[in-house]
Amino acid sequence: MDNGGGASFTTSSSSSSDIQTISAAVSPKPNPELKKLLTFKVYKRRWFVLLVLCLLNCSNATIWLTFAPVADQSAHYLKVTLEEINWLSLVYMVVAIPLSFGTTWMLDTLGLRITLIVGSWLNMFGAMLRFFGTLPPDRYGVDYNIVMAGQTFGALAQPLIIFTPTKLAALWFPDHQRATANMIASMSNPLGILLANIISPLIVKTPEQIPALMMSYAVPACLICFLATVGILSGAPPTPPSASAESSGSEPFVQGIKLLLKNKPYLVLLVCFGSGIAVFTCFSTLLEQILCVQGYNNDFAGLCGALFIVFGIIGAGAVGLYVDKTKKFIEALKINISLCAVACIAFSVVSLMREQKAAVAAVCSLFGFFGFSIYPVAMELSVECSYPVGEATSAGLIFISGQIQSVLYIIVLQALTKRLADSPLSTCGDAVLGWKVSNMVMAGLCSVFACGLVIFFHTRYRRLEAEEDATYGTKQRKSSATAASVDRGLSVNS
Repeated sequence: MDNGGGASFTTSSSSSSDIQTISAAVSPKPNPELKKLLTFKVYKRRWFVLLVLCLLNCSNATIWLTFAPVADQSAHYLKVTLEEINWLSLVYMVVAIPLSFGTTWMLDTLGLRITLIVGSWLNMFGAMLRFFGTLPPDRYGVDYNIVMAGQTFGALAQPLIIFTPTKLAALWFPDHQRATANMIASMSNPLGILLANIISPLIVKTPEQIPALMMSYAVPACLICFLATVGILSGAPPTPPSASAESSGSEPFVQGIKLLLKNKPYLVLLVCFGSGIAVFTCFSTLLEQILCVQGYNNDFAGLCGALFIVFGIIGAGAVGLYVDKTKKFIEALKINISLCAVACIAFSVVSLMREQKAAVAAVCSLFGFFGFSIYPVAMELSVECSYPVGEATSAGLIFISGQIQSVLYIIVLQALTKRLADSPLSTCGDAVLGWKVSNMVMAGLCSVFACGLVIFFHTRYRRLEAEEDATYGTKQRKSSATAASVDRGLSVNS
């Protein structure tokens, strides 16, 4: 058929081919939006960037809890009290809270590459300082203060690392892999905690082996710093993997904060999921002290902590893959946080029972399985309900909320303990504290905020909607406009 203008149309069995042929006839210049759609692709190097982040996250977590499993030997070697050894871990919380706002600005403004490289250098410098701080003092004259300085540098690196998974997933991975990438990067942190609890007691049998322990953590930190500095050449791929990646962090930092504080679904997530993070921190911190009252030794408490993390990683992996395929983020979050609350209630009961190792271990495993699976889903939802605010800003504020509530919860739960006059099975040493009321309060807090999230959290998937509109809405509008033009042309010819 001839339309009078010299252009001819060919018939094709494929509808998409028809549209492309008609488009070429009606408009000799390619549509710029359609051309942009064709550039959405992924790059193999995204897996290398993810690997570097995972290694860095894992290394920073091992530096964080290096001394906790060998506190007695560390205190003896450094000639300090156990309270001062505990501060080597607590410094992470103290430093993270005030620096988190600056970190979110840095990640959303300066980009992923600079943030990861700075974080890797701080992490390495901290690990090396700790090593030099534990060398024989009669030769080098260095001590606990140098070790604390090293821990502080590690604490400075933590926000730069722990806020990054959501940003990396958004910039480098397509929508059907984002939750999985977020899960892998996020779960490398508890994996590092698990490794610290295994490696530290394995190496340190006597106080004199502390320098060897510092070296075992410093060498990986140096290698990871080299990989980050030399291997990560850009903060984002040459072309975006999705429509939302193009506008990542498009809102200015201060404006993004204002938008988040007016976003009701995000505020519900901020308070309720932040409380969930706090409960998990309390559980990890106080587990040994809670169990020792009923006669469970440190080895069993360590086993429960390991099961908590291992099953948590398994649960996070399963749920991450599921939500990537189905996009049922809200359903997965609400179901898992409800089951997590049930597991927390169960722990408050079985932890009061004696000689119930199987029950305690099973409950700790379930608590980890359902609890850890929430984290990557909630981080993705924080972006979905707040888009187009920067990923680091939305995820970072939730982390800050969790840290602040963690400090408050630990103070409250410790204040609610009661010194026991008689506890014949206790393995706690001289000070025996009853945690019955504290356990009930922890379970109550977990239940209240789980109910709040289930009842009050409702949101649209704004990022997915934007991507769908960019991918399909543009095509549909183009097709409709093309069809209308062709109809007009055919009418004129008739």
